[in-house]
Amino acid sequence: MPRYLSPEWVRAFNAALAELDLTDAIAAAGTGSVTAASGTFTVAQVITDDAAASVRTVLTVDQGRISLEVDPTGSRPADVTMVLRHADALAMARGDLDPARALSTGRVRVRGELAVLVAGQAVLNAAAAALGGAWADLTDRDDTDDLDGSADLHE
Repeated sequence: MPRYLSPEWVRAFNAALAELDLTDAIAAAGTGSVTAASGTFTVAQVITDDAAASVRTVLTVDQGRISLEVDPTGSRPADVTMVLRHADALAMARGDLDPARALSTGRVRVRGELAVLVAGQAVLNAAAAALGGAWADLTDRDDTDDLDGSADLHE
């Protein structure tokens, strides 16, 4: 299984979601945001760590589909950008850390339209529900070398 956020992991993520039509989920998610209501929006995620270089990814929601790409130069514009540590991003990807809890406790910093971030999470939740067990298989449960154990991820 590819390491979380590696180019191979991003390809596997996109392949798993390629056939999903999330039009209804995207329309429902967009009701709280003028930007997301169009059905087209982007969410950037900047993963930081003291020991490693930052990784920036951009989730694009468009035409009933979602895709993710690594954006090392930061050249892709985004409607909202979230900044968080690798351990927290990994825990959220695994479902071990609730995104709303991470935001409310300051583990995630946000720039841009917060309603777009909420819409993006709703679309990802719909994708996870559609994929079922295949969603859980996307992220390696043993990829723990970046987890420092300093926080209870199940808060």
